[in-house]
Amino acid sequence: MNTSCKIARDLLPLYHDEVCSSESRAMVEAHLAECEHCKAALQAMGEAISMSLIAQNLNDAESMQLLSKKWMRRVFSAYLKGAFIALLAIATIAVILFIIFLFVTWQPAIY
Repeated sequence: MNTSCKIARDLLPLYHDEVCSSESRAMVEAHLAECEHCKAALQAMGEAISMSLIAQNLNDAESMQLLSKKWMRRVFSAYLKGAFIALLAIATIAVILFIIFLFVTWQPAIY
């Protein structure tokens, strides 16, 4: 069966993604065996998809790096805030205990 290039090119994206029926696959493969133009179109389709996937992956990686840096800054900031609050609580408890110690040990001077 002789398939026209228009039909084969309509089926090439499905063939490339391996989602066409077995009959369509057989028809496209038979056409590709005879037609160098459609073979080149299929190869170019694979390269274009690969390049776009590479570009998308690089863009996603950059976004994740920025997100990771922001997250690490926020984690560091949270640790600093926690340490400051802990030191403030320890200092407050120390002052309260010192005041209690003064009241417990203080004896008025009798003249």
